[in-house]
Amino acid sequence: MSEGKSKVKKTTVSQDILKKAWKLMCEARAMSDLFEEHKQVTSKYVHACSRGHEAVQLALGLQLKPQDWVAPYYRDDSILLGIGMTPYDCMLQLLAKRDDPFSGGRTYYSHPSLKDDDKPKIPHQSSATGMQAIPTTGVAMGVQYLEKQKIADDFNGQNPVVVCSIGDAAMTEGEVSEALQMAALKQFPIMYFVQDNEWDISANSKETRAQNAAEFARGFKGIEVIKIEGNDFIESYEKLEKAIHIIRTKRRPVLIHASVPLLGHHTSGVRKEWYRDDLEEHEKRDPLPKFRETLLGMDLTEKELEEIQNKAIESVQEQYDNATEAEDPKPEDLFDYDFAPTPITEEKGEREPEGKEATVMVDSALFAMREILSQHPEALLYGQDVGGRLGGVFREAATLAQQFGDDRVFNTPIQEAFIIGSTVGMAATGCKPIVEVQFADYIWPGLNQLFTELSRSYYLSNGKWPASSLIRVPIGAYGSGGPYHSSSIESVLTNIRGIKIAYPSTGADLKGLLKAGFYDPNPVVMLEHKGLYWSKIKGTEKAKTIEPDEEYVIPFGKGRVVLEADDNQVEKGKSMAIITYGMGVYWSTQAAKKFDGEIEIIDLRTLVPVDEKLIYETAKKHSKILVVTEEPEINTFAQALCGLIQRNCFEHLDAPVEIIGSENMPAIPLNSTLEATMLPNADKVAEKIKGVLNY
Repeated sequence: MSEGKSKVKKTTVSQDILKKAWKLMCEARAMSDLFEEHKQVTSKYVHACSRGHEAVQLALGLQLKPQDWVAPYYRDDSILLGIGMTPYDCMLQLLAKRDDPFSGGRTYYSHPSLKDDDKPKIPHQSSATGMQAIPTTGVAMGVQYLEKQKIADDFNGQNPVVVCSIGDAAMTEGEVSEALQMAALKQFPIMYFVQDNEWDISANSKETRAQNAAEFARGFKGIEVIKIEGNDFIESYEKLEKAIHIIRTKRRPVLIHASVPLLGHHTSGVRKEWYRDDLEEHEKRDPLPKFRETLLGMDLTEKELEEIQNKAIESVQEQYDNATEAEDPKPEDLFDYDFAPTPITEEKGEREPEGKEATVMVDSALFAMREILSQHPEALLYGQDVGGRLGGVFREAATLAQQFGDDRVFNTPIQEAFIIGSTVGMAATGCKPIVEVQFADYIWPGLNQLFTELSRSYYLSNGKWPASSLIRVPIGAYGSGGPYHSSSIESVLTNIRGIKIAYPSTGADLKGLLKAGFYDPNPVVMLEHKGLYWSKIKGTEKAKTIEPDEEYVIPFGKGRVVLEADDNQVEKGKSMAIITYGMGVYWSTQAAKKFDGEIEIIDLRTLVPVDEKLIYETAKKHSKILVVTEEPEINTFAQALCGLIQRNCFEHLDAPVEIIGSENMPAIPLNSTLEATMLPNADKVAEKIKGVLNY
C-alpha cells in the first residue's frame, strides 16, 4: 500500500470519478477478454476493441456532456462506455442484432451513431480511416455558425465541444489535412483526439510517417497541441479537462496526442501474433494494472477494487449471454431508411406569374438562393469563389455575400472533399448547407465523402441522421472548355445509392428544383449545365423562362413533356419519343423541327428518382424511343435507361430503344473542331431520329 502511495501524485479528480472509471475500465477489459474467449462467435463480424486505450478514452468520455458531439472510431468502445452506453448496447452491434442502437445490425462493432437526449451526439461513422475528420469538423463548423447567428441553444456558458477521435496512422490521410486547415483557419470549437499506438495494421510508425500527429499539427497555425501519456488515467483526465475548458470557453481548436499501447489485435480478422514483435514492450504499459496501482495509493483497498472488477466481469458475461439471444434483423428490415421522407411531394406555387419577362437560367438560380437565405437563417452557401469579390465564376452567387454577410456566403480553400463532406456535420447540427463545386470535373476529390459519408448516413444510422445537403455542380461542355471543364458525370453519380440528382434544363425548373432540394432531408446534387446559364448557344433560348414565384417547387421524380407529337401521327403509328435531359432537350427540339408532328420530347428533370411512370407511358404510346445524352453512350445512365424501357415495355415496342451521345473518347478536347466532333448536336440527333422512324 505504501509503495503504491509513493507513486501517486495529488489530483483534483474526485474519488467518485476514479471509482467509476475503474468500473468501466474493468468492463471494457472484460469485454475484450470475453470477445477473445468466444472468438468463434464474436469474429463472425469484424471488430476491434479498446484494449490498451481504455484509460484515455474513459478520461474523455466521462467529461463529455449531452450538448457535446463526438465521433468515435472503430477502437473506441471505452469512449462509448464513458458517455453512458452499456456493454449490452455495444454487443448488440458486435453481433449485428436488430436492436443494435447504432445501426440496427447494418454496420460493424463500435461504428456508432447516436441521438439520445442524455448523451453526446454521434453522427454516422464509416469504416474508412480518416474519413471522420471532415464531417466532424463540419459539426464544429455548424456549431460555430449557429452561435454566430445567435440561433444556437443556450447552455449557460457550457458551450458544446466537438471531438473527432482518430488513430495516428490515419493522420496521413489527405482529407485530415483539409479538416485541420479549416479548423485552424476558422477557429472551430473542436478537439482532434489522436490515439497513437504506433501501428497501422501491420505497418508501424517508422514505415508510415515522417512525424507524429503532435509534430504534424504544429504546422497548422492556431491549433493548440497537448501531449498525453494515454495509459495514465489521471494525467489523461486532467489534461483533457484543460483542453475541454479551452474549447468550451475560448472556442478554438485543440489537438490531443495520446501515446497508448496496442494490447489487442488490430481487428478480430488480423491477429497480433502474425506480425507483432513488440507485444511484451506494450504489455508493460497496460493501463489497467497501472490504474489499479494508482487507486491503491488513494485510500481504495484491494478488496474494494477486486469486488468492482468481479462485478464488472459477471455483468459483462450476463449482458453477453443476453445479447447472443437477442433478435436478429428481419429480411424486410433491409428496406427501411432508404431515403428520408421529403415534404415536397407535388408541384406548388406559380410557374409563370403575370407581368414578368423571361430571365436567364443563372438568374433564376440566384433568385432562388436569395429567397432561401432570406427565409432561413440556418441556411448558408459556401464553395470556391462564391464570396463577395466574385460571386461565383458564373456569377451565380453575385451580390449574395454583400446582402447576407461573409458568415453566410463565403469562399472555402480549394478543398472539394471538405466542401462536400462538411455538409454531413453541418446538417447534423440543424444547419442547411448549400455548397458549390466549381466544375463537375472537380467533384472527384469529393466523391469519397459523397459516397462513404453523405449517401449512407441515413441508412447506416438506422434513420437517425439524414444528411440534408444541396450540392450545386456546373456541368457539361460549352465554348471550348477543354478536358477539365466540360465533363458529364451523371453516370458515376447515379450509381451512388442514397443521393438524389437533378438535371434541369430551364430556369423555372432550376428554381423549382433548387427549392425542393433545399427542403429535402437527403443529399441532393443539382447538375446545372453551364451552356444553358445565359442561353448564348443558338437553339437554347427556351432555357430562359419567366421566373416562378417564391413558393414554387417541383417534386423530384416528375418529368415534363417538352413537345407533344401530333395525335394523327400517333394514331397512324408514325410517331416516336425522345427521352432526354439537360442540353439534350435543345438538340432534340431543334432536330424535331425537321419531323412534322412526329416527335414527342420528355425532359426527365431529375435522374434520381427518375419518372419511370412517364417514361413507360410514353414508350407504350409511341412504341419507338430514342434516348439523347451528352455523355458517351457506353456504360452510362442513358444506356441503363434503354435497358429499363426494353425490359418493362418490350411488348409495346416496334423498334429497339436507341441512344445517341458523345463519342466514346476519354475526354473532350480543347480545340473547337474536335469538341464539336465529340459532342452530339441537332443534326446528329435528326439523323438518329430518321433511323428510328424508318426502322
